[in-house]
Amino acid sequence: MKNRLGNSVSVTLFGESHGEAIGAVLDGLAPGIEVDEAYIARSLSLRRPAGKISTKRVEPDHFRILSGVYGGRTTGTPLCIVIPNENAKSEDYKDARFLARPGHADYTAHCKYHGFEDPRGGGHFSGRITAALVAAGAVVIPALMRKGIRIGTHIAQCGGISDRRFSASPEELQDEIEALSQSSFAALDPAAADRMRAAMEQAAEDGDSVGGVLETIVTGVPAGVGEPWFDSLESVLSHALFSIPAVKGVSFGDGFAMPLMRGSEANDCFAMRGGRVVTRTNHNGGINGGISNGMPILFQCAVKPTPSIFKEQDTVDFSKGTEEKLVICGRHDPAIVHRARIVADSVCALVLCDMLAQRYGTDWLAMPCCADREGDGCN
Repeated sequence: MKNRLGNSVSVTLFGESHGEAIGAVLDGLAPGIEVDEAYIARSLSLRRPAGKISTKRVEPDHFRILSGVYGGRTTGTPLCIVIPNENAKSEDYKDARFLARPGHADYTAHCKYHGFEDPRGGGHFSGRITAALVAAGAVVIPALMRKGIRIGTHIAQCGGISDRRFSASPEELQDEIEALSQSSFAALDPAAADRMRAAMEQAAEDGDSVGGVLETIVTGVPAGVGEPWFDSLESVLSHALFSIPAVKGVSFGDGFAMPLMRGSEANDCFAMRGGRVVTRTNHNGGINGGISNGMPILFQCAVKPTPSIFKEQDTVDFSKGTEEKLVICGRHDPAIVHRARIVADSVCALVLCDMLAQRYGTDWLAMPCCADREGDGCN
């Protein structure tokens, strides 16, 4: 199984939805990075379900750091975080062992692992595993912030309702990112947030689910990060983002709207501001030729409706080879887009740490800012 992401800085995931625990191992982190356990707990709380718009399975996420940290700072050796599963109800899945839940990985997992996979709650394929990604991301996000790099994600669309876009003003944008980091429901427009919640609650009443679109912005990434072709910044980010359960599309900048433009509209013209090279617009999402250009990195993730719904569906029993009807029991989300935003932040942070380490060296994340990019010649 390929459960490792990254080269210079890597994360490996382990565990199953109803197993004893889930967790992550971070390797390649520079020694001396401050680890804020309160920040990790806060990040996990943003992924945790709450109220009518989420599953009734609420895990306390009492994480433990088993290695790689001493005296509150990284040691440079593998950092292992474990999160126990304390609220699993495996009996909800007992009677449907061989019934393929539409939209889930039950059948494909059975084909790949020859029936030896853990089927309870989706096993290793469950969205529960994203808690480990969030914990790992929460180790490195504060380190990126200390280097002037900020990440923010909002729910751009959900249930047919659209949020407003990020501000073009650098000052207002930083305020928006800060507000999102403190918000339990990541929308920029409070009125849109209320309508999105109502759409999620209506889907829950109907025994159904809704999807959405997450939009992420990253500020402070210097120009020159990334590679052409196969390890482009877009390629590596997309590879990681598509690993988040339910993400079915990724686009950058204006994405699929760009084919509707002419080149004169889609090109981002360059200018000088305060001695820095900038672009007047950001249709390309801060990336040219697979390499960051110093402007905010902007991307979107399409999140499909939660596949576990309470309506009767057609399926098959893949042990008997018969067609069957399925009504899913258990505790499930009518939407996951609001919980997935912190996962997108975390995955983005892990990718950036890896690519920045490849560009500036593995100790860069722990270096004081005054030593950054000395003699680089780019923003």
